Amino acid sequence: MTRRFDESKLVIASHNDGKVREIRDLLSPYLITLTSAGALGLPEPEETGTTFAENAALKAHASAASSRLPALADDSGFSVAALDGAPGIHAARFAEREDGTRDFEWAMERLHEASKDADNNLAWFTCALALAWPDGHTEIFEGRITGALIWPPRGDRGFGYDPIFVAAGETETFGEVSPEAKHAISHRAIAFQKMIEACFADSDG
Repeated sequence: MTRRFDESKLVIASHNDGKVREIRDLLSPYLITLTSAGALGLPEPEETGTTFAENAALKAHASAASSRLPALADDSGFSVAALDGAPGIHAARFAEREDGTRDFEWAMERLHEASKDADNNLAWFTCALALAWPDGHTEIFEGRITGALIWPPRGDRGFGYDPIFVAAGETETFGEVSPEAKHAISHRAIAFQKMIEACFADSDG
């Protein structure tokens, strides 16, 4: 049975400022005190899962256990059909330079070079959310949005691969649209809506 969320505090299990900002925006209607794993200095667990859901659960469990508070983790990635769904769950790792820093401009160029001669420009973002409690109980929710890989990158909003993705039926990239417009249709918004309906619907807000 789905567990309702009735606590007043929640840890966002991420060290990614862009992701934390989006999650804060999506949870803003609810009367919850939010902090992040980065702000608390919590370690980042190794993402050894083979799916988005498994990696989200790993991160949520780690933050919940360390903070003794409920934790919400997001594992998301960008997939390109012409590359058989790569980089997928390895989207963040795909952007890592040899020194360990993440360079998404370089990663977008790598994707373009690898897929520029393909006839198929289908691409998609996937998001898995894991809401975990300190006792180990976890709820998982997933969302996905399809669209097209475009080149050159457009827009300086959003983060990650947003500037090279145009959602189906749209004309602007995720790097061009306003945060409000992205929140209305994104993979993360789809997963969030499922979570809100299941766990938060009767909460304030």
